[in-house]
Amino acid sequence: MEEFVSAGYGTGREALLAATVHVVARKGLRGLTYRAVADIAGVNNTLVAHHFGSRDALIEAALEWSVSRSIGLSGLENLPSNEDDFCRSLMALIRENPDLQTFQYEMILEARRRPELAGAVRHLYESYISALSAGLGRLGLGSDSGAAQAAFAALDGLVLQLIAGVDEEGVERAIRYLWTILARSAEAGSLPNLKA
Repeated sequence: MEEFVSAGYGTGREALLAATVHVVARKGLRGLTYRAVADIAGVNNTLVAHHFGSRDALIEAALEWSVSRSIGLSGLENLPSNEDDFCRSLMALIRENPDLQTFQYEMILEARRRPELAGAVRHLYESYISALSAGLGRLGLGSDSGAAQAAFAALDGLVLQLIAGVDEEGVERAIRYLWTILARSAEAGSLPNLKA
């Protein structure tokens, strides 16, 4: 069995969701079974069925949990007010919790093959963009959803590069560059108007 640190999730529903994220991040959806989740969580596999009823319900609950946890850990809703903290918080999120993001990318790709996951993936993006929009608003950039979507698209791609092992220093430079663009926009009082 792979090493799994439960990080204080206990043996209830949250531990099962964390174990699901871990299993899918390491083995893909094909490796997701009640037994695999139960083994990682250290419980009987009937507990997984008891809490979720079906594999699809488990997957959707784990996706919702992973997004909520990731948003909370990243601080997107309360963006830090300086470049170093912004960069440090995002880099730490990926270094310390790579399974959260890996799991989400697995689900995003799986939604292409399983349309029943499309709504949950759409909700994933809406949640991130909404949180980032709140964070940008706090920094004086207003709540323009286009700005939040563009900024999140950049962050999303950078996170994917980082978990894929692509040039960590380059990813950090790009996150800092994104911060610079956001900070300059905040200083100017708004993002450029692209509706012309």
